[in-house]
Amino acid sequence: MNIGFEAKRVFHNKTGLGNYSRDLIRILSQYSSKNSYFLYNPKSSSANLFEPNEQNVFEKKPKTAFYTRFYNLWRQKGIINDLLADRITLFHGLSGEIPIGLKKNKITSVVTIHDLIFMHYPHLYSFFDRKIHYLKFKKAAKNADKIIAISEQTKEDIIRFLNVDSSKVTVIYQGCHAAFKTEYTNAEKDLVLKKYNLPENYILNVGTIEERKNAFTIVKAIKNIDTTLIIIGRETKYTTIIKKYLKDNNIENKVIFLTGLTTKELAITYQLASIFIYPSIFEGFGIPIIEALYSKTPVITNKFGVFPEAGGPDSIYIDPNDVAEMEKEIKSLLNDTQLRHTIADKGFKFVQKFNDPLLAKQVIATYENVLQD
Repeated sequence: MNIGFEAKRVFHNKTGLGNYSRDLIRILSQYSSKNSYFLYNPKSSSANLFEPNEQNVFEKKPKTAFYTRFYNLWRQKGIINDLLADRITLFHGLSGEIPIGLKKNKITSVVTIHDLIFMHYPHLYSFFDRKIHYLKFKKAAKNADKIIAISEQTKEDIIRFLNVDSSKVTVIYQGCHAAFKTEYTNAEKDLVLKKYNLPENYILNVGTIEERKNAFTIVKAIKNIDTTLIIIGRETKYTTIIKKYLKDNNIENKVIFLTGLTTKELAITYQLASIFIYPSIFEGFGIPIIEALYSKTPVITNKFGVFPEAGGPDSIYIDPNDVAEMEKEIKSLLNDTQLRHTIADKGFKFVQKFNDPLLAKQVIATYENVLQD
């Protein structure tokens, strides 16, 4: 079976959507190697984010000068000729969009929709972005033969906001990079500690430093706790609010901001942390929680929405806007080594449900079922 993918984010996105896309391709190529996987990349990338193995994974780009220049038009429509030439059996849009003309040319399609955050929190998006997102997802949901939602929360949102019948939506969770499942030596860990000047004990937060991710609440919660917070992620204007608070309260030494870590370094940073705290207000799923659970690091996260799906029954759940509750739970874990170990061990057992072979089986079964319909 020849399977095509809308692969813009495979080659150009370093964070959530890119990670999902790269991990899915890696998992499928490894655990369902009899198929051929074609990655349709609209343009060259300066970042070396993904290397097709050329055994069963192939990168494809626009063939003509016109579509090389107008690559967005190629993604939306011109790609159809390439799909036909490559004898694509099924096309999978990995980030909420599929090209025009699939049905007309009898190409079965699946689309993954990650979240509809812009519907829940419209104030975080411009009017123009909200309209574009809605129209894109609405069109994809209508025209795709099957929709993959990355959580039950997202499935409910797709049904509610996009007016889709529940039978059309299948929930398949996300996994994470193999680096987070690897045990590292003390020597490897010491290198990361020294390179980034990390303390021996710290709590960790990972994700773009923006309002929705809610790192400011963590900073307030640790104001009177003897600990260090490491925040890893791209900085935005929201970061200036946090840094002003740190300066005004003379606690700048309690928070370290990091960017640019390799995947291995990030995985080691998870493993070295005493606690992983993720008080994001809303997510489609929450891969950082999975990364922490595989790293055997206890998790504190949001008790509302999707987060218990990712964190399982033994993580610590809080109101993400309640500073006092967050402070209490951080103190409780920091002061009880045995409790941290117990939660970490139980979380590690729970997270095995997101292992690669199972995810590959679920995705391939979805492909086969929609082709038979």
